Amino acid sequence: MIDVTLESVSKRFPRAGDSAAVDNVDISIAAGEFFTLLGPSGCGKTTTLRMVAGFYFPTLGRIRFGQEDVTHRPPNKRDTGMVFQNYALFPHMSVAQNVAYGLKIRKVGRIESRRRVDEALGQVHLAGYGDRRIDQLSGGQQQRVALARALVIRPRTLLLDEPLSNLDAKLREETRVEIRRIQQAAGTTAIYVTHDQAEAMAMSDRIAVMESGRVRQIGAPQEIYHRPATAFVARFIGRSNVLSLPVIAADAESVTVGLPGSGEIVVAAPADHGLRQGETALVSVRPEHLSLTASTTPGALVGRVTELEFTGMATNLIIDTGGEQVQAAAIDVPAGIAVGDQVGLRLNRERMWVVRP
Repeated sequence: MIDVTLESVSKRFPRAGDSAAVDNVDISIAAGEFFTLLGPSGCGKTTTLRMVAGFYFPTLGRIRFGQEDVTHRPPNKRDTGMVFQNYALFPHMSVAQNVAYGLKIRKVGRIESRRRVDEALGQVHLAGYGDRRIDQLSGGQQQRVALARALVIRPRTLLLDEPLSNLDAKLREETRVEIRRIQQAAGTTAIYVTHDQAEAMAMSDRIAVMESGRVRQIGAPQEIYHRPATAFVARFIGRSNVLSLPVIAADAESVTVGLPGSGEIVVAAPADHGLRQGETALVSVRPEHLSLTASTTPGALVGRVTELEFTGMATNLIIDTGGEQVQAAAIDVPAGIAVGDQVGLRLNRERMWVVRP
């Protein structure tokens, strides 16, 4: 395993206009870390991964593996293992032949190759499957063959590009647990690309959230969820209300904001928030951190129910507070509440956070 560093990396493609696919990205990934690039389609996450792999060279910036500058080194000289979205398995080869392919290219001896293939198949719980054809395997088993093929060469860095996107929801959950287990057991540095927020939160040591070719935030899953840096991150990671509220007062670590018709509340803010009295603050609060109360409750956010959906664990509501459509996921909902009723929302100030636009 080895640490990976991207220093001011940008990538522009010919005839792509003025916008960069990846724009001035700085990332430091620790040795042995499971690091995820997360974002919507077209945000630059796969382009970033392909630059780490060597399939693309950066237009600007440097990529280092440890102290080695690999910016313009070809893929076969980087000692990385790659798992693709479509697995890229050879249908005319057996499972064992697919797994051994990288060892054959590296001219590893037959006995050592067989030993390492058996070891890799054992790692992915496919011991005894070596003689099977690829078309005899389920989608989840094919994914594990692709993972074994990447691991068998003992790469310094394991790169995974949306490897679970072709699996059904239940199998995705099971397989992501296996990938994490295998990565931890192997001690390999892993860089994982996905657009699935739940996948990223469940698997990662840290996440880089990308938008329009830029990294908007890097942090542990809990940090990104509870203290998003921007309105985009707040809305992209799970569900979140981003309320536009007037600033009454501000200091280094908090902002006092006004609530429509119901007083004010002090909200935690990052040290560089830069907000002043009279400006508008964007405040993130998750639906599960709102609870229903009477519309007459002091300090409550008041509005009318416009949508109501019972899901079993909670009741999802949308409350029109007069300009803001606020989502709430309430566990205790009074009997008989219906669309059109006026309700109050109790705000949990400990779970509110000021974000940048």
